[in-house]
Amino acid sequence: MSEDRVGTRPLVVIPTYNERENIAPMVEAIHRHLPQATIWIVDDNSPDGTGRIAGEISDRDRRVGVIHRVGKLGLGTAYVDAFTRALREDFDLIFEMDADFSHDPAYLPALLAAAQHADFVLGSRYVPGGGTRNWSPIRQLISRVGNIVANVGLGVKTRDATGGFRAFRRAALEALDFDELKLRGYGFQIEVVYQLERKGMRITEVPIVFVERVNGESKMSRAIVFEAILHIVSRRLREIFHR
Repeated sequence: MSEDRVGTRPLVVIPTYNERENIAPMVEAIHRHLPQATIWIVDDNSPDGTGRIAGEISDRDRRVGVIHRVGKLGLGTAYVDAFTRALREDFDLIFEMDADFSHDPAYLPALLAAAQHADFVLGSRYVPGGGTRNWSPIRQLISRVGNIVANVGLGVKTRDATGGFRAFRRAALEALDFDELKLRGYGFQIEVVYQLERKGMRITEVPIVFVERVNGESKMSRAIVFEAILHIVSRRLREIFHR
């Protein structure tokens, strides 16, 4: 791992689908906490006009770009599209985060600081100092079970493998097999951790408190949970039969 300082040209990637109430305040908050950042909004043709609002923000602020997609194609493909483009440009640190303030932009400087000594940094709910706020018991159960399945089923060591607030050095993105990442939900997040652990990347977890969204609707669904479980089972079977 390179020990060169990173974060002089950071990129924050935010996938959106129906986030019109959140996107402008989120952009403002990111600029407040990480003013040197470029922001890319990846919008899946939101029916509520999020893409249009993002375009208007971009027209006023050259630090903001928008990737307009043709429909609701899923979280994994949104990040793969953005990461592929980011690798073609001179960004030295790439963040991913949600648009709904469940990931507080105030944590961005802490993730940046941790990236000075790691290839991949996760904002973690499950290390000392981390946690959740305003979550229902079922959401807590889904998250805990998802991480247990990843830990037991795939041997993942990371404590919060399903979280989506992360920072990557370029070397970490370059190490990923994007063909394995075209998942719609948090199975994407598990697969990223799985790959980077096995590539020997240096990984660290920084405590965050995840706050349930106030505006808009959660994108969590049974289909997303089922997809993640199926992916873990498929990955495990491939490990067994390819030994």
